[in-house]
Amino acid sequence: MMEQTALITGVTGQDGAYLAQLLLERGYRVVGAVRRASTPSIERLERLGIADAVELVAMDLTDQPSIRRTLEQVAPNEIYNLAAQSFVGASFDLPVMTGDVTGLGVARLIEAVVEACPDARVYQASTSEMFGNAPIAPQDERTPFTPRSPYAVAKLYAHWTCVNAREANGLHVSSGILFNHESPLRGEEFVTRKVTRAAARIKHGLQHELRIGNLDARRDWGHAREYVDAMHRMLQQETPDDYVIATGESHSVGELVEHAFAAVDLDWREHVVVDTELMRPLEVNTLIGDASKARATLGWEPRTTFTELVELMVAADLDLAERERRLGDVVTLP
Repeated sequence: MMEQTALITGVTGQDGAYLAQLLLERGYRVVGAVRRASTPSIERLERLGIADAVELVAMDLTDQPSIRRTLEQVAPNEIYNLAAQSFVGASFDLPVMTGDVTGLGVARLIEAVVEACPDARVYQASTSEMFGNAPIAPQDERTPFTPRSPYAVAKLYAHWTCVNAREANGLHVSSGILFNHESPLRGEEFVTRKVTRAAARIKHGLQHELRIGNLDARRDWGHAREYVDAMHRMLQQETPDDYVIATGESHSVGELVEHAFAAVDLDWREHVVVDTELMRPLEVNTLIGDASKARATLGWEPRTTFTELVELMVAADLDLAERERRLGDVVTLP
């Protein structure tokens, strides 16, 4: 059997790093696309011990010629598009940039696939944020979308672009409608790492309080390492389709905070300050997914519980905080 080549956009992010590790373990040649104008941080790839095994190439989702050149050069069998401006809060301040990269970037990628490698199988990272404040819970593949942020709107444009490419052009394009998925590799701008990082630093006396927004917002949180396995399973199916990937459990940000501080034997109420300035202009109150289709078709199951996920993230952040305390410098993950 010939070696399979996978191209991953967003390879230096949380999902990209875990996916690269999974594919390397399965014998793939893994090529990671990074923006041409930047010096990529390969910290996550280094932490997983795979930095030397991933080939990096320059590609920019805002530049159509660079996408096509990359596809012609790499000749991938599978393409995983994980690149995006993916911080929901920032999308309110950067709606045009978010739309250009997260939305139109996918249209450019799909057009390049049609022209350069129409037989490649494509995975698009869709998101539960597209559901917004859905009137139905839990949400599955048939739930209407009601996006509540520029990020969600851009992702929805990208999602329907892929559906149309599948139906009109016959491309093998599948979208994973992933609910929140976290890990010790999650960036610190996301609420989970913000919370676990703060709990660890407060435990070590490196900071004194955590300022946070809406404690009542509820999300369906799973482990990113398990969710990238679902991505790969989608592209092994003969027929492309869209799948919700979720645990089926919903927990509040308040519960996240409580569990994180309990893991370091602290009372969160003594250290957490609710800051209304950190709340979104449009809040999504509750997201909880129904992954029945993924279970039945892909044979995929979540394995890590919410409590286990929080505890392993806190443990990793305790290690970082200890290094920071000893070195007298901030140890951070981009």
